[in-house]
Amino acid sequence: MIDYSSVLSERVQELSPSGIRKFFDLASEMEGVISLGVGEPDFKTPYSIRRAGIESLEKGRTWYTANAGLKELKVEITNYLRRRFELDYNPVDEVIVTVGGSEAIDLAIRSLINPGDEVLVPEPCFVAYAPIALLTGAKVVPIPTREEDDFKLCAAALKERITDKSKLLIFPYPNNPTGAVMRQKELEEIAGVLRDTNIIVLSDEIYAELTYGERRHVSIASIEGMRERTILVSGFSKAYAMTGWRIGYVCAPAPITAQMLKVHQYAIMCSPTTSQYAAVTAMRSCDDEIRKMADEYDVRRRLCVGEFNRIGLHCFPAEGAFYVFPSIKSTGMSSDEFCQELLYSKRVAVVPGTAFGAAGEGYVRVSYSYSVSYLVNAIKRIEEFLQERKG
Repeated sequence: MIDYSSVLSERVQELSPSGIRKFFDLASEMEGVISLGVGEPDFKTPYSIRRAGIESLEKGRTWYTANAGLKELKVEITNYLRRRFELDYNPVDEVIVTVGGSEAIDLAIRSLINPGDEVLVPEPCFVAYAPIALLTGAKVVPIPTREEDDFKLCAAALKERITDKSKLLIFPYPNNPTGAVMRQKELEEIAGVLRDTNIIVLSDEIYAELTYGERRHVSIASIEGMRERTILVSGFSKAYAMTGWRIGYVCAPAPITAQMLKVHQYAIMCSPTTSQYAAVTAMRSCDDEIRKMADEYDVRRRLCVGEFNRIGLHCFPAEGAFYVFPSIKSTGMSSDEFCQELLYSKRVAVVPGTAFGAAGEGYVRVSYSYSVSYLVNAIKRIEEFLQERKG
């Protein structure tokens, strides 16, 4: 018999499974569950995008593309970033089309990190950053964010954790799971801390189109002195309702993308060709579609924030993405206990805040990428759960 523990990678064996998938898998095995756990739009991919993908198949466009992606798509990505966020990138050597934003994150981290380098990670945050960094041999340095600061990364907290081994700052705004958004003034303060260092910023902007109110998303790459040290990661899954198409992109200075492209060439070859043709249409002509979806998310956001506060779970007024992060501290339960008991007693699945780092204890993540009626039903069950616990 083979002793598999002796032949498998020690680093991989030491990784914990995703806390999001744990509750999703539990819920999938139970009947009558309302799941608010997965961050996936409930909208169909806009028709014009689907039609473009179908047409690419009908015309037999099923071959490999260039490793970095279709030239046409890379041009449209740079046009989009200029139009929406006042960012300028060269489509020839500063853009790589990836298999979702997830591959872009992996490329960036693997292309930068040597064993022993420190990766600074604001928490709570998306579950993938720290595990990918650990696989490279990095030391992950969490930077807790607080509700009192609207879950934003504070310049002072960042400065305290920088050492001579700090290589990369993960910058996940708009934030999953909290919905926090960094504004111009706060970005300038972060930039002020970083300018005299060699630290690179991985700016995950997958939710850039999902910010609410009059002020639009501002990329840290647009702040003076930051473009040269920023790797911008984004994609089509969230804003365009294209999760299953698995298409994203990364933009960075050419010396960085040249190294990322090597990893992409050997691991992936190229992103799905059909998805790339569909993404051209998304970039070129779907600004109105993403605005309509964002407006609907805003309705759901305001519903959730108001309702959670009404039933006694204090809820930070999220400004971006499609998640709220209500506090469950008033129940006296841990995040994991709350989620377990809610799932088994009321058949509602939410994700414990600790799935997103230790700073998430005392909170749960609720996705509002679902219909209003679905959300209302779920919150009703959560209210019943709280009332029954009070006796």
